[in-house]
Amino acid sequence: MSVKVETLILFGATGDLAHRMLFPSLYNLHMDGLLADTLTIIGSGRSPLDRAAFQLQVREALGEHLAEDRFDAAMAESFLKRIDYCPVDAGSGTGYEDLAALLGDRMTRPIGVYLSTPPSMFGPIAQGLAAANIACAECRIAMEKPIGHDLASSREVNAQVGDAFAEDRVFRIDHYLGKETVQNLLALRFANMLFEPLWNAQAIDHVQITVAETVGLEGRVSYYDGVGALRDMVQNHMLQLLAIIAMEPPASVSATAVRDEKVKLLRSLRKMRAEDVKSLSVKGQYTSGAVGGQAVAGYADELGKLSNTETFVALKAFIDNWRWKGVPFYLRTGKRMPQRQSEVLIQFKPVPHNIFARVGAPRLDPNVMIINLQPEENIRVKVMAKQPGLDRDGVRLKEVNLDVSLSHSFAGERRRIAYERLLLDFIEGDQTLFVRRDEVEAQWEWIDSIRNAWADVDLAPQKYTAGSWGPSAAIALIERDGASWHD
Repeated sequence: MSVKVETLILFGATGDLAHRMLFPSLYNLHMDGLLADTLTIIGSGRSPLDRAAFQLQVREALGEHLAEDRFDAAMAESFLKRIDYCPVDAGSGTGYEDLAALLGDRMTRPIGVYLSTPPSMFGPIAQGLAAANIACAECRIAMEKPIGHDLASSREVNAQVGDAFAEDRVFRIDHYLGKETVQNLLALRFANMLFEPLWNAQAIDHVQITVAETVGLEGRVSYYDGVGALRDMVQNHMLQLLAIIAMEPPASVSATAVRDEKVKLLRSLRKMRAEDVKSLSVKGQYTSGAVGGQAVAGYADELGKLSNTETFVALKAFIDNWRWKGVPFYLRTGKRMPQRQSEVLIQFKPVPHNIFARVGAPRLDPNVMIINLQPEENIRVKVMAKQPGLDRDGVRLKEVNLDVSLSHSFAGERRRIAYERLLLDFIEGDQTLFVRRDEVEAQWEWIDSIRNAWADVDLAPQKYTAGSWGPSAAIALIERDGASWHD
């Protein structure tokens, strides 16, 4: 799909995500000359604003959220000229006729609709657009995660949206896929002969994926309780990382080829059963403690009531295919962790024989690759090297880092917000970094197996102190196998 949209309609345009990420990203694309002069942006929300009032909101958001070296008053004014506003109440289904009237003859040309709204609105908005004849053959729609809260609801949302937009016109967003380092995983694996021959069960002992947050509920009380870490983080971000790390080499970097391999990988995840869920998973919920030297309340205190919702989850997953037979994948995510950290660790197996054992080096550390996604973006490989010296008392070996800092290696190049890439790909019709319907359903099938197993054994969340790395059971989960979490 190479047709560019000429009108971008943004639902939820008065919301926090639009102000923090979407409009600053669109401004950056405008500033860099990457948006066609003819592109019009129409914001929409329930607030009865006129065009001038909405443009003022956007200008204030740009001033607040853009880096100082990116904000330019004249450039901001030229960007604002692209922007119009039309109130639509998606809940009551009113305002679509006014939106169609504002579009006018633009309805005959490609339109992109971006939904920065609660997921419950995805289906109704798609249906409302179709009823107003805004879902044309050259129109496309983008949706923020989550798509449903389980497999059944996901299928329902996809069916409602699918009634109005063909699958190749539906762009499901997971903003992790827009991160530079996540995309670098593809280059790391498939552009270097050094790694891919070893990227399998013959050479890799285990894989760790950690996504740790220092924040608590942070104003997401109504959304988060009842959702929990498994559905909020594992179902989308972490499984997408897992799929890219573990998938088979695609035939090309086309959207179809890459997503075909991700789906095959996700379908190979071993479902969890009630009889082994206690040994393969840990649920946790934070209590009061300290993060970054600041005292913080426990989850139940923030919520104002007791809850069974997990704020932490650790999983031991297996992929049942030839490449990864017997290799455990340890997934860990939680709120109120000691530090904000997203990383992938590849633990290689030790060398089969230590030739240095008799000359002063009885132990060799297995190689490790650490891929940091945030807050720093870099790739480190730990290798054994000889310490300088004459070796009269034996060979001395030491583990050293081969460090590829992306910010250092590409100094002078601006690190783009993930949404810049995703918005531009959406406008231009490139689906490679977006999630396909069968991907979403494969993710939910695995997540539902865990949730059902939890329910069968009535697994309650274990308490952990805010500012720690989760319940002690999470440490035991990996140390039973002779490994340790990389903190």
